[in-house]
Amino acid sequence: MALSKPTDFMYKLVGAYLERLYSNPLRTKAITSCILASLANILSQKLAGAKRINKDNVISFALFGLLIGGPVPHYFYTYINLLVKNPLGIFLIERLIYMPCFQALALYTLAVFEGKSHKEACKQTEKLYLPTVISNLRYLTLMQFINIRYVPPMLRVLVVNFIGFAWAIYLASKRTNISKGKA
Repeated sequence: MALSKPTDFMYKLVGAYLERLYSNPLRTKAITSCILASLANILSQKLAGAKRINKDNVISFALFGLLIGGPVPHYFYTYINLLVKNPLGIFLIERLIYMPCFQALALYTLAVFEGKSHKEACKQTEKLYLPTVISNLRYLTLMQFINIRYVPPMLRVLVVNFIGFAWAIYLASKRTNISKGKA
């Protein structure tokens, strides 16, 4: 009997999430992305051995998740499913067009949210862009294929957010190394 309580809690949590996803998908995806991006940044800082959490970094990742990391994939997956029916076509468009553009947007906006000028943000984006896209193609392509091929469209952004959790840890550590001059 006591073992069923955590299971009941998880079912209620998943049920509440799905209910909100159905009633207000954009807000739900944005908030989920905000929370996961923030947690990923905090974890990245801890793994890097930070004595104190850089709150500006956490806030920039939270803003990114809320304003870009949730809404942009929401609209991408909503409209790509209307335009393209074949999962392989969706996958190729995601990997070859969407992902490189999204990575540039992510790198630039994260820098801007941290308070960098346009010129500094462009310079940092330029420095990180190619290694980030190559790493994304190398490490996330299989996960994206599984997401697009086997996950129902309504849950794809959630899966992308969990993939993004690991990816945000990677991005945060890459950006920290760049700012410390270790690139």
